[in-house]
Amino acid sequence: MKLPKAFYDSREDILYLGKPGNEEEYVEIQPGVNIELDSKKKIIGIEVLQASKVLKDVIAPLAKRIQAA
Repeated sequence: MKLPKAFYDSREDILYLGKPGNEEEYVEIQPGVNIELDSKKKIIGIEVLQASKVLKDVIAPLAKRIQAA
C-alpha cells in the first residue's frame, strides 16, 4: 500500500495529499475541500484550498503540543 504524499504551496495556500493516479473527477465535500477520484471512483487525492484558514483550528493545538513536548 502506497501512502499519500503531502505537498503545500505556500504562495497559493493549497495543501494537497495524494497518491499516484489519474484524476477523472473531483467532488467538493465542503467549500474549499475537494476529493479527487480516479476512473474507478477511488480516492487518489485531497485538495484543501486556503489551507491555513481551513485548518487553523487543527494546526494551533498541534503546534502547542509540539512545543510542550
